[in-house]
Amino acid sequence: MNRVDARAAVTEAHHEEWARVVAALTRRFGDLHIAEEAAAEAFTTAVERWPADGVPPNPGAWLTTTANRKAIDRIRRENKRDDKHKEAQMLHDDSPPEPLGAIDDDRLRLIFTCCHPALAMEARVALTLRMVGGLTVSEISRAFLVAESAMGQRITRAKAKIKAARIPYRVPSADDLPARVSGVLAVLFLVFNEGYLASGPDTDPVRHDLTAEAIRLARLIRALLPDDGEVAGLLALMLLTEARRPARISAGGELVALDEQDRGAWDAELIAEGHWLVRERLAAAAAGVAPGRYQILAAINAVHTSARDICDTDWSQVLALYDQLVRLDPSPIIALNRAVAVAELDGPEVALAIVDRLAEALVGYHAYHATRADLLRRLGRSQQSRAAYDKAIDLAGNTAETAYLTRRRDQLR
Repeated sequence: MNRVDARAAVTEAHHEEWARVVAALTRRFGDLHIAEEAAAEAFTTAVERWPADGVPPNPGAWLTTTANRKAIDRIRRENKRDDKHKEAQMLHDDSPPEPLGAIDDDRLRLIFTCCHPALAMEARVALTLRMVGGLTVSEISRAFLVAESAMGQRITRAKAKIKAARIPYRVPSADDLPARVSGVLAVLFLVFNEGYLASGPDTDPVRHDLTAEAIRLARLIRALLPDDGEVAGLLALMLLTEARRPARISAGGELVALDEQDRGAWDAELIAEGHWLVRERLAAAAAGVAPGRYQILAAINAVHTSARDICDTDWSQVLALYDQLVRLDPSPIIALNRAVAVAELDGPEVALAIVDRLAEALVGYHAYHATRADLLRRLGRSQQSRAAYDKAIDLAGNTAETAYLTRRRDQLR
C-alpha cells in the first residue's frame, strides 16, 4: 500500500473511530485528558506504521489497543511511584463492562457525559466538539467566532475543571437526559453545520461524514426523548438542510446559492420527513406549546423547501418566523439572516441599514461581508460591493465558498 492510500485510510478511521477510541479510554481510565492524548498518539502511530505494515483488518480495534498502550505508558511515566499491583491492573483490565444505562451508543454516551451541568454551556459544547466530533481547535474557534488561542484555553480549562471537581464519567441515567439535552443539541447543530459547509480550506467543502453522524445521533436522541420539541425541531432542521446537499456544490467545486440550486436534485424523502416533523411541532404550538429555536429554524427551512422556485418563496412567512426567532435568540447572526428576508420584502436599502448596524459584532464573520456585498450590488454600488466581496473572500475558509464569492465579485462592472 502506498503512503497516499494509507493516509486516506487514517483520515477515514479518524472520522469513524475517534469518538469510539476516546470513549473507550475515558471509561477505562476516567481521565479525559489522558484519553484524548492517547487517542491522538495512536493516530500518529497509524500514520507512521500503516504505510509500511498495511491497514489492519479492524482499524478501530487496532487504534483502541494502541491508544490503551499509550495511555498506560503515560500513566506509568506520570506515576512512577505507584505500586506494581496497580500497574498490573491497568495492563490487564478484566473488569466487567459498565452497564449501558439509558444510552447504548458510544458516541452519544460520550456526548452526554461531556455535557455535564457543572460546565458552562459554551465549555460543554466546545469540549464535546473536540472530544466527540474530532474537530480541531481551529474549526471550533471559527464556529464560535472567537480566536483560536482563546478556544484552546476554554477547552483546557473545561478538562481541568472536570479533573479537579472529580466529575465522574458515568453513563447518565434517564433522569439526567433532559437537563443535558440542550448542550447535546447545540453540539450536534455545530457538528452538522461544519459538515454542511466546512469552515477550513484543508477539508472537503461538504463533509457528509459529519452531517450523517449528526443526523444519526439526533435520531437516537429523538428515540430517547420523543416528546422533546427541540429534539424534533433539530432533526427536522438537519433533514431539510441535508436534503439540499446534492445541489449545494457545482461540478466545478463552487458553492451554489439557494436561488441558483437545481431543486429537482433535492432529496424528496428527507424533505417529506422534515416537513412531517415540522407539522407535528406546529400542531403542538397550536395546542399552546411554544416552539423553541430549532423548531423555528426548521419551520423557516420548511418554507424554503416547499417552494418549487425561489420566486415562489413565501418571504412574508419567513420574516414572521425570523421575528419570532429574534425574540428567543437576539444574536447578530440571526439578525443578519433576518435582513435577507427583509431585503426580499422591503428592498435592499432597508436591509442594508439593518446589516450595517451589525458591523461591530460581525466584523470578523465572512457571511456578514458577503451579505453586505450582495445588497450593495443590488443597489448598483459596485465599488463598495467589490470591497465587501474582497473582505468576505479574505475571511472565508471554505474553497467552494471562496470560488462562489470570487465569481460574484468578478461579475461586477
